[in-house]
Parts: sequence; C-alpha cells; structure tokens
Amino acid sequence: MTDEPRTTEPYEIAMFPLGSVLFTSMVMPLHLFEPRYLALADDVLAGDREFGVVLIERGHEVGGGEQRSMVGTVARVVEEHRFDDGRWALGSVGTRRIRVVEWLEDDPYPRAMVVDLPDELGDEPPHLRRDRQAECSSLLDRVLERKVRLGEAPAAGQFTPHEDPSLASFQISTIAGFGPADGQELLEAESVDERFELLETLLDDMIAVLDFRLS
Repeated sequence: MTDEPRTTEPYEIAMFPLGSVLFTSMVMPLHLFEPRYLALADDVLAGDREFGVVLIERGHEVGGGEQRSMVGTVARVVEEHRFDDGRWALGSVGTRRIRVVEWLEDDPYPRAMVVDLPDELGDEPPHLRRDRQAECSSLLDRVLERKVRLGEAPAAGQFTPHEDPSLASFQISTIAGFGPADGQELLEAESVDERFELLETLLDDMIAVLDFRLS
C-alpha cells in the first residue's frame, strides 16, 4: 500500500539516481558496490530505512555528475543482505512520490530536500474513472498477449488491477514496460485521471508497434 504524505514541510533524504523509474507500490532490487552507495545503505539501514529514487535524465549511474529528474519516489528497504566483500543487496518498495526542492552536496552520496507529492484522483466522476481503468487494463492484456507471441514475456493469466485506482495506474505503468522517458511522464502526472489518459495513449502506441513487428 502507498503511504500518506508524512508532512507538508520539506525534509532531507538520501537520494539514489537510477536509469529507471520506480513507481509507488512497486518492488525494486538493488545491488550496491560503489563506495558512496555503500555508505548510503549503511546510513539508511541505521535510520528509517528510506531513501529517494529519481531518474537520471542524462549521464550514468556510476561515477556521479548526472542530470537528475526532480520528481521521484521514496523507497523503503524491506530486505537486505551484506556480502563478505562489503557489497549490499537490497530489496525495496516504492511508498510515495516526492518532488525535489533543492539538491544538497553529494557528501558522501546524493542528498536532497524534498516534499511529499500526493497522488490526487482528479476531477472525473468515479464511474468514468472506473471505465478508463478497465480500458487501460484491457489494453495491457493486449500488450502482454503480443509480447508473449514475440517471446518477450512469459505466458500468464489475465491481469487483474488493484481496486485502488492510484495503485492500479502504477501497476499498469510498471507491467507494460515503458521506457524511462514515458515512465517519468507517467510518474509526474498531475492526477490519477491524467495518468490513465496518458496510459491509454501509450498503450495504444505500444500495441501498434507490436502489431507491426508481428506482421
């Protein structure tokens, strides 16, 4: 489940820029070996077990100096294992969206002042939101069916989204397998209604590409 915003005030949090987008309620495994992120893991595990994840818009995960997105997700560590050589394997789950207010000095790892970013439903009547959610779920089934035929996804049963529309929108966004740029646009959507509208367009486009490849 997602967390309610814990505060309306900016707060400091350790940050992990990545080449992929983490959505709320989704699981993210990490293998840490770079010294700055080993230090991050030590501090996070000794504290509240939370850190922020943002997309690297330009640059690389290793070495620093990357250009970072300003909207991301708080990850909470739910499982950890330390190897004999000092590396960490972490299992984490996205809990809530955040917006970066200010980047702080990377000492010894990236840090930022952030505010929690609630995922508002939007203005559509509930029955229309349900219809849009059902349509996105149906489109996702069509995407997965084509990916199975292309050998890019394992055969599976029909997808059943979460009853909560916010979580369902993030589930569909994750399972569809969009690229980082599309994923970031979905994460930054101003409301659940806007995310579902964007999902319809992106899923339709993905189906067209998959149909072309199958032809």
